[in-house]
Amino acid sequence: MAIISTLLKKGIRLRESLEQEYSHPLELQRQELKKLLIQASGTEIGKKYDFPAILKGFRRGEDEFYDRYKNQVPIYDYDSIHAEWWFKLLKGIPNVTWPGPVRYFALSSGTSGATSKFIPITNDMVKAIRKTGVRQILSLSKYDLPASLLTKGILMLGGSTDLDFNGTYFSGDLSGITTGRLPIWFQRFYKPGKKISRSKNWGDKLDQIVENAQAWDIGIIVGVPAWLQILIEKIIERYQVSNIHEIWPNLQIFVHGGVSFEPYRKGFEKLLGKPILYLETYLASEGFLAFQALPNRKSMRLVLNNGIFHEFVPFTDDNFDEEGNIRADANTLKIDEIEEGKDYALLISTCAGAWRYLIGDVIRFVSKEESEIIITGRTKHFLSLCGEHLSVDNMNKAIELTAEEHDLNIREFTVLGVPHGTLFAHHWFIGSADTISPSVLKKSIDAHLKVTNDDYAVERNHALKEVKVTLLPSSLFYDWMREQGKEGGQNKFPRVLKGDKAASWQEFLVKNGIEL
Repeated sequence: MAIISTLLKKGIRLRESLEQEYSHPLELQRQELKKLLIQASGTEIGKKYDFPAILKGFRRGEDEFYDRYKNQVPIYDYDSIHAEWWFKLLKGIPNVTWPGPVRYFALSSGTSGATSKFIPITNDMVKAIRKTGVRQILSLSKYDLPASLLTKGILMLGGSTDLDFNGTYFSGDLSGITTGRLPIWFQRFYKPGKKISRSKNWGDKLDQIVENAQAWDIGIIVGVPAWLQILIEKIIERYQVSNIHEIWPNLQIFVHGGVSFEPYRKGFEKLLGKPILYLETYLASEGFLAFQALPNRKSMRLVLNNGIFHEFVPFTDDNFDEEGNIRADANTLKIDEIEEGKDYALLISTCAGAWRYLIGDVIRFVSKEESEIIITGRTKHFLSLCGEHLSVDNMNKAIELTAEEHDLNIREFTVLGVPHGTLFAHHWFIGSADTISPSVLKKSIDAHLKVTNDDYAVERNHALKEVKVTLLPSSLFYDWMREQGKEGGQNKFPRVLKGDKAASWQEFLVKNGIEL
């Protein structure tokens, strides 16, 4: 396999992967936190919270290091860490939360009701992301794949590598930042290549890829499901073929992340001529947290020894308020204290200067021994108007089952919580070109949610009085994202809309003649 042999020739070894495979998770995480604290001891945050005193805890009892860490360093979310620390990084001030200045910031697409966030990306984080990416490539040796596959091209559909520069720092999509700094050995496999990847106009970029598609021999595609589906449809239409394998006969792997793939699967597979392998990644703007490491599993393995220390907050009413905000006295756990099958919000401390940072994702362990997880939702991307506790995981499952039940291609969806008299309702917006009655959709989604979520079933008989469904062309979802400046790259349509974004979405639909 060309890529694997190239990696080995360059001296990149499996040591870190083997180290995680044969070490206790807590042992790896202890060492990772120690390294992070040592590196950041001289920073402003390290001095304020006395990182050297925390480090002395590593010489004492088994849990002393963590007791000191969580007692001395507060929990941060984006707003609090930006207000106290990260705003200084945007001014070019060095040694604030990580040694040296920060020259790159990833623009995150934000929460269901918030604007973009500026996430610091240090040189150490770029190296960590690259190293984890290499580990995922090396893990392909565990799959039954032809040796010829990794001589083929890898199409990475991401943001522009032509980053914005304001005289102090560069900003853009994380994919644009990391793609613009690809190692030389990888560039001969990478498509669409440097010139096309610099394009800032998403429509133009897709058109250029379509025009070059026939000349490329693509074996792996990487990106957000919605945008790759749009691209493949454009290629099929342009060359008047029945499926993408008539253009890329060697396409065998789709590496995806950011959103659950299941709602997209049915529509996506209609574009294929033969089955392909789906691999999930957990690459957030804050770091590369996990990837699918083993065949025949839908879970991902947390990366425990590459620049990130993980903490876990039970996702319960004791730890989070009704808006999904973490409580000041929230109970946090280290990796040896978690239980399989329970939902946890994730805190991370990283080599990009995030400290006890609430990333906003909710995960569930399916294997404690192997640190295998699935993502079940977001701390704020859920609906609980009256105690229904409806998670993104519940929503994805209901849409997946509804699509199967009625043989639908559902491209996008989102849900709003709205008043219904003195009580409450859910308003679903479904993006599909298929013909089906909204009342049939409503009945199916509602029924599946009642089976999936007991709290939802109870509240449908009490305060949650109505479920409404509006069927839309999927193009409207992407048009709204374009208006929001969130077209392409790593941007995903939020599964739940709240606050200003919910109002903006409704105004947009009315402007486009949709009756709410």
